[in-house]
Amino acid sequence: MGKAGGYVRISTDEQAREGISLENQKAKIETYCRLNDLDLVGIIEDGGRSGKDLNREGVQCLLGLVESRSIDAVVVYKLDRLSRRVKDTLTVMDLIDKMSVAFHSITEKIDTMTATGRFFLNIVASMAQWERDTIAERTKDALRLKIVKNERAGQVPHGWRLAADGRALVAKAKEQRAIALARDLHGKGYSLRAICHELEKESYEPAGRAWHPQSVKNTLRRAP
Repeated sequence: MGKAGGYVRISTDEQAREGISLENQKAKIETYCRLNDLDLVGIIEDGGRSGKDLNREGVQCLLGLVESRSIDAVVVYKLDRLSRRVKDTLTVMDLIDKMSVAFHSITEKIDTMTATGRFFLNIVASMAQWERDTIAERTKDALRLKIVKNERAGQVPHGWRLAADGRALVAKAKEQRAIALARDLHGKGYSLRAICHELEKESYEPAGRAWHPQSVKNTLRRAP
């Protein structure tokens, strides 16, 4: 009976999705290991973390166990729990293969100890990244449409306030003049710090406690 290490992850926006909770993932892994004669030595988790990269404490701990050959198999509920990027998934798989550690994904029924499992792994990894990229494109388009319609898109930008309906943005005249001046100066090649000085000289209310280069940069970027 080989030693197995489980890994579970959930991002903030997935917290409410049925069937994807950390507890559900752990239960599935425990059952899978019991039915497949794997000695589950522990389950590592990354709660509230995105799968966009491998910069996660939990997954790095898992990779350390693989590299030290402390476990013989890695078990996840679903492949995209490990990563949503093909490049990162293949990087992890290269290490797992190099250390002769087995990989099991319960949902996709992937077992890399078989040729079919290794082939299917590449297909599923590509699909996971395609899904993530598609969602990102749709989100960007939706935000762009809100901005065009002068509707709130996240934080209310400097120079605007929310209308009574809680959706539309209404311009604040004096702050709009400050933004216009900042844009004009930026177009003329003024540095962000120099723009700060000009805004302070004209007594324009700052975006925050005081005008500084980063607040000017944020104002120019967020203004609809």
